[in-house]
Amino acid sequence: MYNLGDFQKLIIKRFKSNGAYLGFKDIKNEKIDILLPKKEILESDKVGDEIEVFIYKDGKSRFVATRKKPKISIGHLEVLEVTDISKIGAFLDWGLDKELFLPFKEQSMKVERGKRYLVALYIDKSERLCATMKIRDYLTSDSPYVQGDWVNGVIYSINKEYGAFVAVDKKYDAMIEKKDIVGVLEIGETVKFRVSKVKKDGKLNLLLTNISYMEIDENAQKIYDILVNNGGFLSVNDKTDAQKIKQMFCISKSSFKKAIGRLLKNKKIKFESDGIKLIKEM
Repeated sequence: MYNLGDFQKLIIKRFKSNGAYLGFKDIKNEKIDILLPKKEILESDKVGDEIEVFIYKDGKSRFVATRKKPKISIGHLEVLEVTDISKIGAFLDWGLDKELFLPFKEQSMKVERGKRYLVALYIDKSERLCATMKIRDYLTSDSPYVQGDWVNGVIYSINKEYGAFVAVDKKYDAMIEKKDIVGVLEIGETVKFRVSKVKKDGKLNLLLTNISYMEIDENAQKIYDILVNNGGFLSVNDKTDAQKIKQMFCISKSSFKKAIGRLLKNKKIKFESDGIKLIKEM
């Protein structure tokens, strides 16, 4: 009846003090009408109007309508930020007042507050909308790409033996092999890749772009220069808050991690307990 987790066109049936009640044009049953909260009613709204709303459930498992456009809907993948972690799971910001629940059993790794992860939206056995990080079954292998194409992909899993698994366009299954990984990749990160191979099953093999190489070198040099100007030590590392990194180096945390990965690999720096220290000049 109602398209839980998706958009649907419904009719305004009546107005009450708490908002407008919506339902189907040909069904007269007030018990199944659902609420559009008062704060979302427009001055122009009137009984009989057809409006498009997103359908979800409130904290009491009641159907609720909203005009707001959430960041994710059923059948789609999206990168969402963890806003809180409880004893039963994590909660994600998906653009609605009621945060989206990510159960522990649907986490493919331990998540951290403030970090972003690629998830799918599904309906659990209790008919609640929840998120899952186990998204491989949501990906397809029928992409339009061929060898040599440039693509955008979100890293959704990293395996130390095989490499990084990527969702191209948040739709297509792909991977970058361990031998082709440059610097430090981070789960939830969006990266530009080049398609190196389309396998028989349609899945894509990827390579990092040449631009990534250049950016890593430039950022590594920038961090190195700041280290030199600060006496060879900085109280930052891969655990430092992303905002502090942006203020110090004008780059993202993922770019910072790639750059210090390059400096570590080239034995230009080393980790101290509370920061990074210069080993020798370039």
